[in-house]
Amino acid sequence: MTPHSLAFYVDVVTTGTVLGAKPTDSPDQVTAILGADFAENSFDDHNMWRDYGIAEFFWVRQSPDHPWEGHHFTLQVHRLSYWGGSIVNGALRERYGRFDRHLRFDKLERLLAKRGVHLEDVPDANAPAFTRHWQPASQVSLMVFRAHEKGERRRGTDRVGDVYAVSSPMSAEAVAWHRERYGRQDA
Repeated sequence: MTPHSLAFYVDVVTTGTVLGAKPTDSPDQVTAILGADFAENSFDDHNMWRDYGIAEFFWVRQSPDHPWEGHHFTLQVHRLSYWGGSIVNGALRERYGRFDRHLRFDKLERLLAKRGVHLEDVPDANAPAFTRHWQPASQVSLMVFRAHEKGERRRGTDRVGDVYAVSSPMSAEAVAWHRERYGRQDA
């Protein structure tokens, strides 16, 4: 059995969902899965997101007369280093248990490889401070912290090799665009 929260991340990367909530689901569908404990945010009448602690789901619509359409979700994994498992949504803690403050990319990548799930490297505008990795079948991408700007980080912050965020979807077209714009990176 994969310990603690690692099983959660493996599930997200392999399925492209959070407890079955898809990036294309409506706000009501996501809330039915993750619960009503969220903060709702909006810049305008066309964009909205709900913050469920570590998980954020985003929606768009053409006008206030149109329904919200799911756009993407992001797991803000870096928040764990500051707040620990208390930032994790209750539904996730109930299913997966305790969440560690850090998610080591190399450990997650090994667990995925043992299950036959491989990640591709994708060039990113945030390099070299961050690297991006992509799982084609689930369209999940991971950003990994790779370099400190100055000096050492204190306790409760990101460490080199930590997964910073997990997002879905990232399409093959988006990966091709990143490779064209930022240069092809092969492992």
